[in-house]
Amino acid sequence: MNTLIEYYQHLGWALSLLVMMTFLLAGAVKGMIGLGLPTVAMGMLGLAIAPAQAAALLIIPSIVTNTWQLAAGGQLRVLIKRLWPMQLGIFVGTGLGVLWLSIEGGSWVVRALGAALLLYALSGLFLPTLRVAPSAERWLGPVCGLITGVITSATGVFVIPAVPYLQALGLNKNQLVQALGLSFSVSTLALAGGLYWRGSLGGGELNASVLALLPAMLGMWLGQWLRQRISATLFKRVFFIGMALLGAHLLISG
Repeated sequence: MNTLIEYYQHLGWALSLLVMMTFLLAGAVKGMIGLGLPTVAMGMLGLAIAPAQAAALLIIPSIVTNTWQLAAGGQLRVLIKRLWPMQLGIFVGTGLGVLWLSIEGGSWVVRALGAALLLYALSGLFLPTLRVAPSAERWLGPVCGLITGVITSATGVFVIPAVPYLQALGLNKNQLVQALGLSFSVSTLALAGGLYWRGSLGGGELNASVLALLPAMLGMWLGQWLRQRISATLFKRVFFIGMALLGAHLLISG
């Protein structure tokens, strides 16, 4: 048990409490709307700790919750056949980003994180529902995956432009949830590989990430409970406004 909590002992009780509360909130958001765990975690933790630390902490909660999301729906084989070029693009983009960029690169990474959060929030609030023609998927999917991978390697956020692209494919609700789970799973594994290659993901970080799974799962259960009781549309609007304010703060303060 000492090895599990050693990271948090070094972090201090105040930051440790922030980590636990952040993953509780991030899990609740994901349980409510099917996405948002890494976005919330990176945004809130980016206020207090280095983005590379925050990205390492989200690895296990993100893998487990995305696998849970990926397993539901029964459309996985069909979605892999349709979306594999995009997923390959994510891997390639993350790999290139790891070579070109560094999530440990200082204040510019915090500003990049803020810009990614702000862009995501504004697209969620104001971007109209788009549609991608089937003929365009062959080239647009890999391009979106490549850009998503580069942004992931620099900020730890893997929703831009992956989420708007997947939403524009005309998938039904269950297919979209599973497609998001697939994309997020690939992004998380690619990010974990990049962090490990750079030496930012070791045993201590993985142990700390395992403990962060507990509040994330509790939050996800709470979010699923809330989904039956409050308007998902209203919740999404509040979520995007909160992400916009957080992103603007990180972008300005750096």
